[in-house]
Amino acid sequence: MPLPDATRLGAVHLSVADLPRSLDYYRRSIGLDVLDEGDGEASLGAGGTELLHLVEEPGAAPADGYTGLFHYALLLPERTDLARWLAHAARERVPLTGASDHFVSEALYLRDPDHHGIEIYWDRPRAHWEGQVGRMGTWPLDLDDILRTLPDPETASFGGLPDGTTMGHVHLRVSDVDETVRFYRDGLGLDLMAQLGPQAAFMSWAGYHHHLGANTWESRGADPAPDGTARLLRYTIVLPTEAERDELLAQIGELRDPSGNVFSLTA
Repeated sequence: MPLPDATRLGAVHLSVADLPRSLDYYRRSIGLDVLDEGDGEASLGAGGTELLHLVEEPGAAPADGYTGLFHYALLLPERTDLARWLAHAARERVPLTGASDHFVSEALYLRDPDHHGIEIYWDRPRAHWEGQVGRMGTWPLDLDDILRTLPDPETASFGGLPDGTTMGHVHLRVSDVDETVRFYRDGLGLDLMAQLGPQAAFMSWAGYHHHLGANTWESRGADPAPDGTARLLRYTIVLPTEAERDELLAQIGELRDPSGNVFSLTA
C-alpha cells in the first residue's frame, strides 16, 4: 500500500564529536535555531519546528566510507529565501561543497564539522516538473541569477532560516541500491521515481520528485557506521494519524533498512 499523501519527513538525528562546536556552526552558518539543549543533546529547527537532533559522542570520527547519511536536505519556501541564505554564506565565507540545478530544484551543498552532508534548496513550482521527474539531473547552478532576486545581495538581511523550512528529503549511503529499492518500495510503500542502475535511486510519496535518495557512490558493499563515529542515528517519517502509523509498523516490523540505516515512524 502506498504511503498517505500527507506523510512528511521529521527530524534527522545525528551524533557529533563536539556539541558546542556543532551548535555554533548550525546557528551561525546554517541559520537554525536551538530549540532545546541539555545532557549532551540538542534540538534545532526553524519556526519552532524541530528539523535536526544532535547527540554528542566526544571525539567521534567522521563516518566516511560507511553506509549512513549522504546528506539531509532543508527545503526553503521561496527562491528569495535561497538567495538570502546564499548572500549570507558569501558574506560569512561559509564553505560550500557544491551548487546544482536539478531541473526540479536549485540546491546548495555543504558539510558540517563532522562531515555530515547538508543540502539547502528550493523547489521549482510543481507544474514545472510534475510528470517529468525522469529529467532530474545535475547541471551548474547560476548563482548570479539567484542573487538577482534580491535588491542588494550585499546588504540583504538574514535572520536565520525562515518559518516554513522543512526537511525536504534525506539521501542515504547504501551498500546495494536494488535491495534498498525493494525494502522501501515493496515494504514501506514508497514510489520509485527514478533509478540510475546500481548507482542511485530516488523514491517518494504523493508524486514528489524524491523524499528519499539512496546511492552507492561512496558505500557499495560497505558496513554501517560503528559506534564512536559521527553518524546518522535515525531519520523520521511522520504519518498523518496514529492508526496509519500503527498499521505500517505492523506491516514492516523492522525499522532498519538492509544497509543498517535506522528510521522511526511517528504520527
